[in-house]
Amino acid sequence: MTEEVVAAFATHLGAARGMSAHSVRAYGGDVRHLVRFAARRGVTWDQVDLGLLRAWLAAMVAARLARATIARRGAAVRCFYAWATAEGLVATDPTVRLVTAHPGSTLPAVLAVEPTTHLLEVAREQAAAGDPLAVRDWCVLELLYATGARVGELVGADVRDVDKGGRVLRVMGKGAKERVVPFGLPAARALDAWLTARGALATPESGDALFIGLRGRRMDQRQVRALVHRAAAAAGVDDVAPHALRHTAATHLLHGGSDLRSVQEILGHASLATTQRYTHVSPERLRRSYQQAHPRA
Repeated sequence: MTEEVVAAFATHLGAARGMSAHSVRAYGGDVRHLVRFAARRGVTWDQVDLGLLRAWLAAMVAARLARATIARRGAAVRCFYAWATAEGLVATDPTVRLVTAHPGSTLPAVLAVEPTTHLLEVAREQAAAGDPLAVRDWCVLELLYATGARVGELVGADVRDVDKGGRVLRVMGKGAKERVVPFGLPAARALDAWLTARGALATPESGDALFIGLRGRRMDQRQVRALVHRAAAAAGVDDVAPHALRHTAATHLLHGGSDLRSVQEILGHASLATTQRYTHVSPERLRRSYQQAHPRA
């Protein structure tokens, strides 16, 4: 019965709330984590109370799980029981008085302009030999940095989503919200090279997927993470995750003079507050702005 309820909850998240497949899987996993914890104490999911929820949170803190993980699990369970209550599956919502930790403001690593440029140049040099996979990897790196797109957005893109003339890429963001993001000439060159090389890997299973793997299937996020780590090692720069390239792009845009609203649009944030937390301003930029604007600087 539990799996049937979780499956129904997942359907609700995808259909009614427009969550991405990745978020739906994560929320489902979070609910199952609580269900397993409760089962070990002889409690079913529909018997969970506030005391057990607090014990669950305490156990995760004791296990030294990241604050962001605990916060997300708390949010998932609150969403689950609010839905279950509305559906009449439980009489009362046990999470109403549940307080979870704030996820904090830890930000991913950011590469400076010079190592970022070096990373991309090494990838371009590796692609010059003509290996389709090397060309693909170069293009993925260029677009991640140029557009600030999430990995899931990039691997979900199709060839038809590329406007080479306008140098923009259409992506599907969180909540099934579509947006168009620009990219520059270096990324356009990498994209031209990849679209030419793509035919060597394409199979009937490729469909219209923009990025495909060795067997012709659409790339997944795991493959992108692996290629970014390989590229960082090859370039001799600090190891970074793909999301760090998104944060790097946002940071470089701000340091280059872009305003927060524009960065918000590029990143696809629903709230400007999210962009403000996600980005940061260097002391040098603050000092320069102060000296330019303050009459007594």
